Amino acid sequence: MGRPDPEEGQLPAPVKPPDGGWGWIVLLGCFVITGFSYAFPKAVSVYFKELMKDFHVGYSDTAWISSIMLAMLYGTGPVCSIMVNQFGCRPVMLIGGLLASAGMILASFTTNIIELYLTAGVLTGLGMALNFQPSLIMLGTYFDKRRPLANGLAAAGSPVFLSSLSPLGQVLLEKFGWRGGFLIMGGLLLNCCTCGAVMRPLDMGMKRKMGKAQDKYEAKEMLPIGGKSEEGISTTDGTKKGKKAKKKPKKGKKLLDFSIFSNRGFIIYTISKFILVLGLFVPPILLVNYAKDTGVPDTEAAFLLSIIGFIDIFARPACGMVAGLKWVRPHVAYLFSFSMLFNGLTDICSARASNYTGLVIFCVFFGISYGMVGALQFEVLMAIVGSQKFSSAIGLVLLIEAFAVLIGPPSAGRLVDALKNYEVIFYLAGSEVVLSALFLGMASYCCLNRGKKEPLPENNPSAGAGSDTEEAESDVHEAEEHSSDNHQPAHSTDNAMVVANEEANHVAEEQRGEGGGCPAGDGEVLARDGCNADQMVERDSF
Repeated sequence: MGRPDPEEGQLPAPVKPPDGGWGWIVLLGCFVITGFSYAFPKAVSVYFKELMKDFHVGYSDTAWISSIMLAMLYGTGPVCSIMVNQFGCRPVMLIGGLLASAGMILASFTTNIIELYLTAGVLTGLGMALNFQPSLIMLGTYFDKRRPLANGLAAAGSPVFLSSLSPLGQVLLEKFGWRGGFLIMGGLLLNCCTCGAVMRPLDMGMKRKMGKAQDKYEAKEMLPIGGKSEEGISTTDGTKKGKKAKKKPKKGKKLLDFSIFSNRGFIIYTISKFILVLGLFVPPILLVNYAKDTGVPDTEAAFLLSIIGFIDIFARPACGMVAGLKWVRPHVAYLFSFSMLFNGLTDICSARASNYTGLVIFCVFFGISYGMVGALQFEVLMAIVGSQKFSSAIGLVLLIEAFAVLIGPPSAGRLVDALKNYEVIFYLAGSEVVLSALFLGMASYCCLNRGKKEPLPENNPSAGAGSDTEEAESDVHEAEEHSSDNHQPAHSTDNAMVVANEEANHVAEEQRGEGGGCPAGDGEVLARDGCNADQMVERDSF
């Protein structure tokens, strides 16, 4: 008659995502982290000319700084997953913010390009990686029903920060030089520590609620109860012991869960993302040079990227809102496939654009499709693997994408040097994106929908979208039934014997004398066809 043991299922252990509250602060932190992670490697390019003069190196040598940052962001995914699973999101993000800031501060004192690679490239890149991945994990923890919208808003941090950090870097360069600019940018990266500090674990916020539930349970136990109630409670206790004996022992959390490779949906997603990344980043990288070769002035050519960024800011939240609709969310994987197809066809159709007007039209449609891809890529992954395995899944996916990042844009650059023709590059990049879209859509339809009679949440993105919430709600409902069953009177001895063979929720039905009610839990098949007391006794005979 003491306090219930949470391990016995008396209190709800899983925590339901609040879809709001403190989650909006977490979303703001994720917005800032995403902006720094994606925009910072591009924003430092404004310092490259000064670095070339001071260190007497070429453009390709300075460009390695941004490449190393991106390689660390993608390639250290498994390391981040292991650290998050071992220490949690908040400590990892705090350490990452300090490393990112320290890298840029130390870079302001460097004397050669190699030291810049180690400080601004490796150290800062590792720090941003330790912030980016945990922030996405926390976002999936705090949001479920509104998760597509939350992912879209967080992804909008990339174009917003890109449009602000690049002009800021130019101003700092003119007033303080590249060393002063690096020092100030390092101070700005300390905001990552602030964002990490607000990433409060969700179960900490639920301790107070669990404490109130325990106090309420103890208060009920202090009330006087009759002999029949004690008989019903003893029967329920026997049922709980039987359920506890059937439970498997809990296993320790894996540092990196490779079992997700048995998930066909994850395999399909990973292959399609690898093909996608091969061509996704090529057009914006070559766009400015392509425009200059067609006779567009330098200022107007640089403005083309601003058009893409401006459209991208609004496309990502809008796509997140659409993906959150009830009739769209079960098919979010197909929406992601459509966005990739839209992006690839945009590249192909605009490959022969020969004037500035055609390039502006290309930038508008590319910004829309690029924003859709950015808003949906992590939402689809969360829907496939669920929040429990997302930390391991995103680390492995980013590692695989790192190889594609190192293959795609450099190969495109070499083809441009060899062929002196941008049209072929746009056709090739668009074809790769279209191929990834077709593969994702067709493989999802054939392997996941037709190949499985009863789709599981982890393997089917459609079913996995709300699996975490449903599981938490079922556990809470079960715990409430356990606590209420202990105080319902038992009508007869024969009735108690039937209850002893049933689950705890059947106790409530029998005690209330609802002969026409359907038992929950194990009787899902019976509940579909209708059930009565005779069917319950017949099922007991098995």
